[in-house]
Amino acid sequence: MLINLPNSLTWLRIMAIPLFVGIFYLPTEWMSVTTQNLVATIIFAVAAITDWLDGYLARALNQTSAFGAFLDPVADKLMVTAALIVLVYLGRVDMSIALIIIGREITISALREWMAKIGRSKSVAVSLLGKFKTAAQMIAIPLLLYHDKVNDSFEPQVIGTWLIYIAAVLTLWSMAYYLKAAVPHAIEHR
Repeated sequence: MLINLPNSLTWLRIMAIPLFVGIFYLPTEWMSVTTQNLVATIIFAVAAITDWLDGYLARALNQTSAFGAFLDPVADKLMVTAALIVLVYLGRVDMSIALIIIGREITISALREWMAKIGRSKSVAVSLLGKFKTAAQMIAIPLLLYHDKVNDSFEPQVIGTWLIYIAAVLTLWSMAYYLKAAVPHAIEHR
């Protein structure tokens, strides 16, 4: 089913991306940098919550679909990629970190597609390592977007920077894990 409540939430997440990016192009006379940071953080956080919510609702309402299973990870990857590009543009994330995370997402998506074609998609199912990577980046990105000090003892930029580096290490580790799982099937189907 193309349109149901869970898929609608996923579509809203995708449609929020231009708004999310556009916030940083507004003149500071319209919206201060601090407000831009706050609004972008809220948009990203709501998108992250709807990512969890659409999956929960799809199962709870028995509205799972092949289209939803396809669209949900695409929406996630688009939102994370947009956020990383914005953070590189703002000078809050090193380009190499963004390339590692985005490159891994493209590589693993292609690997999963190929493994599904040869009937081995369970070989590259989401692992616990992948979930830790996702958690680290989904906490890091809002902290890096918010950027401003909350008080003298809490600096989101510092914590977010550490978490995005941890996410990058977990990204490489999980990519190696998935590629290692795929090697026997690649040899079998060469």
